[in-house]
Amino acid sequence: MAGAVLAAVVLTVLLPDDLRLGPVWLLPAVEATLLGTIILGDPGRIDRRSRTLRVMSIALVGVLAAGALTATGELIHQLIVGGSVTRSAKALLGAGATVWSANAIAFGLLYWEVDGGGSAARAHRLREHPDFAFPQQLNPELAPSGWRPSFVDYLYLSFTNCTALSPTDTMPLAPWAKLAMTLQSLISLSILGLVVANAANLFK
Repeated sequence: MAGAVLAAVVLTVLLPDDLRLGPVWLLPAVEATLLGTIILGDPGRIDRRSRTLRVMSIALVGVLAAGALTATGELIHQLIVGGSVTRSAKALLGAGATVWSANAIAFGLLYWEVDGGGSAARAHRLREHPDFAFPQQLNPELAPSGWRPSFVDYLYLSFTNCTALSPTDTMPLAPWAKLAMTLQSLISLSILGLVVANAANLFK
């Protein structure tokens, strides 16, 4: 999880200035501060149940999502009306890949933080009716006894939803999970469709 947040910080720095929310240092500083506070509050596996840490984790996910969604909106706006990233195929493909990756990480963190009450709650006890149904839950013989989804499982869920634009091996069960995956698919479809089409025109 910490590695994913650091990757998101790097992606924020790599964004073109007109796609970024605020000055170049603002979001990375806020994200790094929140991440550092969470790690200091629970330096183990982030499984300590604390209201303060829970609020901090949700705030971190919110900041990451806000940055990714802002960059997505600005990118789509420039693709429609024109802008700095639409002047060359290289700049457009680079910006598109950065925004797409930022969204994949942000949604992976969202799923990880909200599913079953969050990582700390899942570490102590899985809910009888989960928000996501992983293959290991549907077929317990596929996993060791007491298996719990880790952040990698949620990142993979996010990545496959971005690329396949639909669930693959993990099914959303809760309404919020279905809506979140629908929104993510629409965002990914918009980025991939508009960026590829405009880049093809620029190459011509």
